[in-house]
Amino acid sequence: MLSYILKRSVYGVLVLFGVAMLIFAMFKLLPDPARMTMGQRPDVATIEAIRKAQHLDEPIYMQLAYYLNDISPVSIHEDTAENREEYAYTKLLGLGSNALVIKAPYLGRSMQNRKRVTEIIWEAVPTTAILGISAMLIASVIGILFGIIAALNQFKFLDNAILSTTVLGISQPSYFSGVVLGLVFGYWLADWTGLSNTGPLFEMVGLSDELTFQPKNLILPALALGIRPIAIIVQLTRSSMLDVLSQDYIRTARAKGLSKWMVIFKHGLRNAMNPVVTTISGWFASVLAGSFFIEIIFDCKGLGFQTVMALNNFDLPVIMGAVLFVATIFVTVNIFVDLIYGVLDPRVSYAA
Repeated sequence: MLSYILKRSVYGVLVLFGVAMLIFAMFKLLPDPARMTMGQRPDVATIEAIRKAQHLDEPIYMQLAYYLNDISPVSIHEDTAENREEYAYTKLLGLGSNALVIKAPYLGRSMQNRKRVTEIIWEAVPTTAILGISAMLIASVIGILFGIIAALNQFKFLDNAILSTTVLGISQPSYFSGVVLGLVFGYWLADWTGLSNTGPLFEMVGLSDELTFQPKNLILPALALGIRPIAIIVQLTRSSMLDVLSQDYIRTARAKGLSKWMVIFKHGLRNAMNPVVTTISGWFASVLAGSFFIEIIFDCKGLGFQTVMALNNFDLPVIMGAVLFVATIFVTVNIFVDLIYGVLDPRVSYAA
């Protein structure tokens, strides 16, 4: 398994390298990033300072080299007090006036407030993580439960009703579901539900200086994000369960006198979960992408909210850092899900 993890990790690094190259290439297509950042009335001196800070005044191959050197955990920097403070690195080897160092990937500073991009991302990640995980938990529990119910009632009224509802769920984008749920349950019925159609997940209450988690502000955005995954998981669980329950070993288990629920959950559900887990992991990426719109609708102020604000302000370091961070999450989740397969299905081999 260790060799498999290493192999997948190498592939993951190559994918992230490709993403970094694509990000760099896309933003180099912009006519003048420094001038776009300054808006309609640019100051010449400020523009030149931005170009120098972002190495935009150098050849493109040098700009790429600086970018890759910054985001690489092992890199070469001029060993100065200013760089030690800026990059927070640990020196591995002296190379004259330069040094081979190890550090966290450096994503630059925001062009709007000069704050580190990593700080902006880490401050926003808890909101997006809680929102995304909550949405997938809701989708997984409801989707698997109703998928099992539909499979056990194949071609009956309950099965047809569940499948008809999933078609409606699949056809609705998350931002549309968010607007409808916010309008109905957070505005029209707010007096009965106690929910709000806008509000951050973490906010200060009273005179307290500490941010307090607000569960009531999580329910509607999590439901809005989870509606489409619920529909997909229901359909996939149903088809997978029907396929597994028709296998010979299920008939053997029943012939041995095992109870109906033992056959369904121990022998049936476990062997039907591999495609479902694949779908859940794939939809986790879609949920993160959908959260960009949901966070704007419900004013959640997570990573999606910060990225959209950066897009509005042409804050390129924040945009590039957010995209690279999300890509890293996708790669990590996919590796983790591959390892889960072996737990769910002993037939899966990690041999190269």
